[in-house]
Amino acid sequence: MTSLDSSTPIDIGSSLELLVDDHLIAQLVGGAELRLNRPVPQEIALRTDAPWEGNASGGFTVFEDDGLYRMYYRGQQFDYSGNRLSRPRGKNICYAESENGIDWAKPELGLVEFDGSTRNNIVVDGGEILNGLFSPFKDSNPDCLPEERYKSLALMERGEARGLWAFSSPDGIHWKEMSDCPVLTFGPFDTQNLAFWDGARGEYRSYQRNEFRLPQTGEEPYGAHPTAGGQSGDRADVRGSRYGRDILTASSPDYIHWTDPVYVNYNDGRPDELYTNQVWPYFRAPHILLGFPTRYVERSWSDAHEDLPELEHRRMRADISERYGAAITDSLLMSSRDGYNFHLWQESFIRPGLRPVDNWTYGDNHQNWGIVTTRSPFAGAPDELSIYFNEGYWRGESTSLRRYTLRVDGFASLQAPLSGGELITKPLIFAGRELALNFSASAAGSVRVELLRDQMNTPVEGYSLEECVEVLGDDLERVVRWKSGQELAGLAGVPVRLRFVLSDADLFSFRFRD
Repeated sequence: MTSLDSSTPIDIGSSLELLVDDHLIAQLVGGAELRLNRPVPQEIALRTDAPWEGNASGGFTVFEDDGLYRMYYRGQQFDYSGNRLSRPRGKNICYAESENGIDWAKPELGLVEFDGSTRNNIVVDGGEILNGLFSPFKDSNPDCLPEERYKSLALMERGEARGLWAFSSPDGIHWKEMSDCPVLTFGPFDTQNLAFWDGARGEYRSYQRNEFRLPQTGEEPYGAHPTAGGQSGDRADVRGSRYGRDILTASSPDYIHWTDPVYVNYNDGRPDELYTNQVWPYFRAPHILLGFPTRYVERSWSDAHEDLPELEHRRMRADISERYGAAITDSLLMSSRDGYNFHLWQESFIRPGLRPVDNWTYGDNHQNWGIVTTRSPFAGAPDELSIYFNEGYWRGESTSLRRYTLRVDGFASLQAPLSGGELITKPLIFAGRELALNFSASAAGSVRVELLRDQMNTPVEGYSLEECVEVLGDDLERVVRWKSGQELAGLAGVPVRLRFVLSDADLFSFRFRD
């Protein structure tokens, strides 16, 4: 084993650590590598087929609220006629709920009139909300007022004022404005505009889309950051240029007064334009923010498009605007430990797939905002993670929202073949009495763990690889044992490295605990 340079120990305490980035990794050995995992498609969870919804419904937000699953989304219809795109009816903010995150209902709220009746699931009149997108969250700030327990942002324009207004609600159903002017004003704001309480950092954070000038001939390559230091660019300086899509972030102590937005930063540059961002603290490891940006890939129309599904529909779109027919969207995964610097996986998190309809055009494959747990279809098995993706955008009279599932913590993993591989961490300081792993192995596979002294990189007595009881099976929280036992309290607070040795296995996360 190659000797490793020492570095400042990372204090992870008893936090759950996901294998979604290289933050804790000092060395990978043999066939070990970090690999992206892809969710499994399940049933259609919701169809936006009510008269006040339609085929341009989107901007879905889903979260679990004390046993009740809440969903918010825009209801809207697009129509193609005479080589133009029209909106035959207005935007409505709709609401659905579920007892399990699988079976959804649209309650009659009696709040907003549509065609002379309030028997609908419209929760907010979207007439003044320019993009019809309204993405609530339940505020976990311990200082939050009960009457403001639920919050959202919405794009509006009143006179000369244009930007994001802050809204609040005591129950997630009855909403009011929190200020008489926009709280954020920089950006086009034409996609989902998100904000939430970041408990790990003690502040509110917002994420929204902005535009930047795409590099011209002879300039820096496309993957370069659009502006130095993440500062906001000035559109007026590059008038007439083609623009790309990227993500801005800002922070606030009170949800009303925000810092100037800055572009987020990526580990290896941006592979394509990023549309929505869907950043959210992962509920099992809130110090890690997970994002699921929609990747927007725009190509000029070519013969290659003739081989993609739904050619007639694609040509009709292209007749209105080339990008409507030629652009394609799918989903990516990114993560951050400070809210600004993101590890962006360059491969697709969910591909459009082997399907003849509803998934291969611009507007499809947008992920909802929020991650929830749902029951497994297998008796006795642990709960799964559920996320939701839209299908059939701009077709017919409705869109569909399909549920996808993933094992808990299963976004990415350390994987090794049967021939084996290893991960050695940077020096860590932990708190707790035992080490638990979320892992999966084959019948022939296994995981073993060794504790190394920080400076010497030699095994801690009693915790060597040879003394580790082989970890077999598939589990969300398997406690590692050594022949001397599993007690680690004597090492808490002392810098150590972990050496994970895998054979035909995946390691998704680990945690020291009492």
